[in-house]
Amino acid sequence: MGVMATEERYLLAIGTKKGLWLAISTDRKDWSLSGPHFLMSEIPSIGIDTRGGRTRILVGVRSEHWGPTVFHSDDLGGTWNEPELGAIRFPEDTEAALERVWQIHPDAESRPGVVWAGCEPISVWKSTDGGEHFELNRGLWDHPHRTEWGAGFGGAAAHSIVLDPTGEKVHVAMSTGGVYRSLDGGTSWEPRNKGISAYFMPDPNPEFGQCVHKIAADAAVDGRLYAQNHHGVYRSDDDAEHWESIAEGLPADFGFVMLAHPHQAGTAWVIPLKADGERIPPDGKLAVHRTEDAGASWKRLDAGLPEAEYNAVLRDAAGVDAAEPVGVYFGTRGGSVYASADEGEHFTEVASHLPDVLCVRAAVVPAAPVPLAGPGVDVNA
Repeated sequence: MGVMATEERYLLAIGTKKGLWLAISTDRKDWSLSGPHFLMSEIPSIGIDTRGGRTRILVGVRSEHWGPTVFHSDDLGGTWNEPELGAIRFPEDTEAALERVWQIHPDAESRPGVVWAGCEPISVWKSTDGGEHFELNRGLWDHPHRTEWGAGFGGAAAHSIVLDPTGEKVHVAMSTGGVYRSLDGGTSWEPRNKGISAYFMPDPNPEFGQCVHKIAADAAVDGRLYAQNHHGVYRSDDDAEHWESIAEGLPADFGFVMLAHPHQAGTAWVIPLKADGERIPPDGKLAVHRTEDAGASWKRLDAGLPEAEYNAVLRDAAGVDAAEPVGVYFGTRGGSVYASADEGEHFTEVASHLPDVLCVRAAVVPAAPVPLAGPGVDVNA
């Protein structure tokens, strides 16, 4: 049955190329790790839904044998459930099949049953029953630009979904279509990429086609968004109508991660990488960089991280929790996972030697005795 957690507060979910690991901590320094769940299956996406006092873990699972689907657990991985016919199925008239679930995003507290998903082929889906069944967003799927959206190096991904509290304004980022915005809850969509460079195209400033790696919203400033691009770090203060560079002060403008503070204005984190042919931390030294003034300046944070590291951090292999102070988490393609309980000032290693880390998500969960499923390992013993 694994380790019995009696005073758990923080849940960390780690999706890898070969399974899912779950970790529990009361202080975000000492962690009890359980897993693997879904061994030998790729876990590219995780959503942790804590609305309504419950903890539902939703995972995008991709098996080479069974294909892709979404499982969910309401008991911290003790049991997993999947609808009989699958959670995400393309309508027959689309002549498409699901390849991968890249993003699972629970909606606001005021819409407790709504969960969004971004998938490959590039598509957005919406569930109204807590993530058990999803419906294709036809507005984006039928968009006239869709046939021109290309696949990034990692695949054709709708990888970022940003929702505003009203539910009417939705931003999506994809590889390689750029940023699209809906002002009517997802019924219609328009590209919003002005200012984001596509230097690799004949026209470096196209309407769409940018290789945006990740977007995030400033939780405290309405209309402010951040973007990490394939070369370029940007901010928008007008709901993506215009973007401006905030890369000055970073050791590189390439990377995949973009995290925003869940309740403090102007605070965001990136993990820079040397671009294109290398894709390693600059000088082989891994560091997180944080801004507290919306990109006007950046602070390098590397306390507790290894002196030498040559593995990249992928776009969804990083996350934050909603505690005070905020916890920051990320994992590398070398299988190391790090946690900070003080917004990145200091990191501790949660796990090492895991498979290639694809997705990391964290949440504050209700304090109650819950058995962790799977083989339990106290990583700090």
